[in-house]
Amino acid sequence: MISRVYLKDFLSFNEIDLEFDKGLVVFTGPSGAGKSILMESILSLFGIEDAKAKLGEVVIQSSIKDEDFDIDIDDEIVIKEIKKDKTRYLLNNQTISKKRLQSFSTSLIKHLSLKDKTDFESIKLLNFLDLLSIKNNKKFNKLKQEFISSYKELSILKKELNRLIEDELKVEELKEFAQFEIDKIESIDPKLDEYEELMEVKKKLSKKDKIEDAIKSASLVFENSHQVSNALELLEVDSSFFDDAINELNNHFERFNDSLYELEELDIENVLDRIEKLSSLQKRFGSIKEAIEYKEQKKLDLQKYENITFEKTKLEEEIKTLDIEVNELALQISEERKKSVKHLEKRINHYLKFLYLSNAKILIQKKTLDSSGIDEVVFELNGVDLDTISSGEFNRLRLALLTSMSEFQIVKNGVLFLDEIDANLSGKESSAIATVLTQLSKSYQIFAISHQPQLTSSAKQHFLVDKIDGKSEVKVLNKEQRVDEISRMISGEDITKEAKEFAKNLLM
Repeated sequence: MISRVYLKDFLSFNEIDLEFDKGLVVFTGPSGAGKSILMESILSLFGIEDAKAKLGEVVIQSSIKDEDFDIDIDDEIVIKEIKKDKTRYLLNNQTISKKRLQSFSTSLIKHLSLKDKTDFESIKLLNFLDLLSIKNNKKFNKLKQEFISSYKELSILKKELNRLIEDELKVEELKEFAQFEIDKIESIDPKLDEYEELMEVKKKLSKKDKIEDAIKSASLVFENSHQVSNALELLEVDSSFFDDAINELNNHFERFNDSLYELEELDIENVLDRIEKLSSLQKRFGSIKEAIEYKEQKKLDLQKYENITFEKTKLEEEIKTLDIEVNELALQISEERKKSVKHLEKRINHYLKFLYLSNAKILIQKKTLDSSGIDEVVFELNGVDLDTISSGEFNRLRLALLTSMSEFQIVKNGVLFLDEIDANLSGKESSAIATVLTQLSKSYQIFAISHQPQLTSSAKQHFLVDKIDGKSEVKVLNKEQRVDEISRMISGEDITKEAKEFAKNLLM
């Protein structure tokens, strides 16, 4: 349970520091006072909503065990939220990400909002039934994972089969295209590093005349080399270094002259034409290597097109075998879900008794196999589907469903947040909801915003949210103050004697 909440600088609130009791905690107050903002700000401390306050802290009496944060049952948990340029969260002074905080809070906190109309969607209910099945049968999780893996493989094979069927219809066209691509590349017959080598040849050719002139001018050094040797000899300096340099220079000049003979044998037009063809391949494929790899892939494709009928038959057999396996797994999952439905249905009807409703039935009907299995969940109330029941019946059934699911999703002494749970309800319906929540508050701490005196009068703790001169504030009410607030809810700002008497009777 939450024992304390501290929030500072959030929208119309300056600062609040609230301590909470076990059981049902109700917030009331005029419209626009900031009740929803307060609720969202508390939820933000668990990563459920975006941060509103610049600084927030919540203290929880633990009923869970978490080795990562060294938390044991009955330990006190402190979550802090600091909002500056970005929002930081700390759990018992250890930094924690918002995603990890949400995951940590899952077994502690549940937010039930009547604004969310998706609770009766089949896929949502199936996911819950699977969680319930995991709790009831340790082998179910392995079964579900095996189904997910096999179904994914089956989907991939079916896509491949559809592709083969499409290919088979246009196989001649595909074969013709593959052969065309192969012939086009093979007509050029590119070699690795050939382009770079030819570019080097082109470079030499472009500088051939300049290099010849330069070598011719520089060759004069050889005619005077003996004079340098004589000078070194007179200086009594070993001339071997000079002789070696002259020989090395001569070798370089001769190697170039030899290459000239090779270059002269080349057809420059052919070289340029070859470079252009290789360049076009590089431009299309990125590199000569990738062009060669593409050609080899097209050869494999061509071979596959030749064997497409065989591949198709083989794939159809694989799909047939895997389809039987997946359907068998889906059937086993369905049987476990049917067991879990009985537990859920029993809890829903337990709460419906307090809500003046009965005979909710959850049906698992067979559907075409998909990623969720072969099951579809359908709700009935008194033998009719939910499209034909009144909005009041729908909301009460929904409360029973959400309440029942919460029993399995959060731990004992966890916290339920109810957002405007009794808005636009009749007095009878509001009384019924108050009865359910009073019963539920024996096991859970419940935070609710209320618009009706019935639920408000059932609260263990009653807070008034009000706005004065544009600033919101919260205070816990004593019994006399509760009478005044409930009277206001009954008769408006001009409190009547009858409203006050009714309020007192509700609080007795």
